[in-house]
Amino acid sequence: MKPVVSIIVGSTSDLPIMEKAAAFLNDMQVPFEMNALSAHRTPEAVREFAESAQKRGLQVIIAAAGMAAHLPGVIAASTLVPVIGVPIKSSIEGMDALLAIVQMPPGIPVATVGINGALNAAILAVQILSVADKVLEKRFATYKERLKQKIVKANEQLKEVKYDYKTN
Repeated sequence: MKPVVSIIVGSTSDLPIMEKAAAFLNDMQVPFEMNALSAHRTPEAVREFAESAQKRGLQVIIAAAGMAAHLPGVIAASTLVPVIGVPIKSSIEGMDALLAIVQMPPGIPVATVGINGALNAAILAVQILSVADKVLEKRFATYKERLKQKIVKANEQLKEVKYDYKTN
C-alpha cells in the first residue's frame, strides 16, 4: 500500500491535533503517511520531501505548523502536489500561524483550514481525491449523509425541549 496523502507535522507536539486528520483518512480507507519535518530545523529534508512527493505518488499534502508556520508554504514552493495548511495554536491564539499560512504570495497557494482544523484538512483532502476515485466518492457521500442525519435527529430532539415561550 502506497500513501496518497502525507501528513506533515512541524514537531510531535502537533500530533494530538493532527490525529483527527489521521483518524478520518483511516476511516475513509485512504493510505497515508505521517512525518515530522521542520522548515527551519531541517530545510534540506523539507525540500527533498517536497521535490519527491509527486514521484512517490502523493496526491495531497497536509502540513501543520505553529508560530511562524512556514512549513506548508515551503513545501508548496517545491511541489506540484496540492498542499493544505493547518495552523496550530501555539502562541497568540494561533493567529500568527493562520496569517503565515494564508498570506502566501501569488503562484504558491496553500489551501488553509481554521486554527487546529486537522479534521477539515483531511475532509478537504478526501474531497480532492474523490474527484478521480468513485469508490472514495461513495464513502465520502455516505459520511456527508451521516452529517445531515445528525442535524435531522438534533431537530427531532429539540422538539421535545419545552419552555413556556418556545414556539416550536
